[in-house]
Amino acid sequence: MARRALIFCGLLACLVNLVSGTALTYKLAPNEKACFFSDVQQQGAKIAFYFAVQSGGSFDVDYSVRGPSDNIIMENSKERQVDAVFTAKETGEYKFCFNNEMSTYTDKMVDFEIAIEGEGPSALLPSKQSTPPEQTSALEESIMKVSRDLSTINRNQKYFRTRENRNFSTVKSTESRIFNFSVVESGLMVCMAGLQVFIVRFFFQGARKEDNVEPCSPTQPSSVESQRKWFVPQYSEPQKEREVLPQEMRRGTKAGSRLG
Repeated sequence: MARRALIFCGLLACLVNLVSGTALTYKLAPNEKACFFSDVQQQGAKIAFYFAVQSGGSFDVDYSVRGPSDNIIMENSKERQVDAVFTAKETGEYKFCFNNEMSTYTDKMVDFEIAIEGEGPSALLPSKQSTPPEQTSALEESIMKVSRDLSTINRNQKYFRTRENRNFSTVKSTESRIFNFSVVESGLMVCMAGLQVFIVRFFFQGARKEDNVEPCSPTQPSSVESQRKWFVPQYSEPQKEREVLPQEMRRGTKAGSRLG
């Protein structure tokens, strides 16, 4: 029990005294520039800076890191993820800025962490008088190994979280594009069907008009002339019969007179 308590106290001492960090998630509005400050009180300290754009646009953002004298330490544009460590050459406030002025209507969700590690002597572990120094150094190495493993696990979790958010955003964007494309395609199909029906009806209406109107050829008489020729013989034939009958009657009378 005493050994476990000693290990636990040593782990807390190393993590508390050596490292101080801040992990935040910030929603960066369009055309916004946000800056965060971290106070470094020890010259030569290691500063770990990590950020990843979780959602929004092309998952990129402009960033810059400036020292206490406003000198540029790191600066770049359109970065998706950065994991860097640099040494603080002077004490004071260090400024970490994110710039989303390139985006006009898209928000950016930025997950970042600022950790400061001291380069001074490690924290002294609580030890008993009967504990040999070899055992204490071995215990320190074990604690530092556990700390490094925890840091690696934390970074892997952040990496997989970032990949998950980006892949989910990509799937959601693809789904919305497929839905919009399907709606547009359905509308075009309906329009094409209506256009085909209109064209077919137009062709049939034109064919009916051509069938109703018969052209008059020079060899074929018109309908009016044919009707005239049809009705004229009906009235002309009785007139011929009337003319023929008196002639026959006259001939008959002449023949009778001759016989008498």
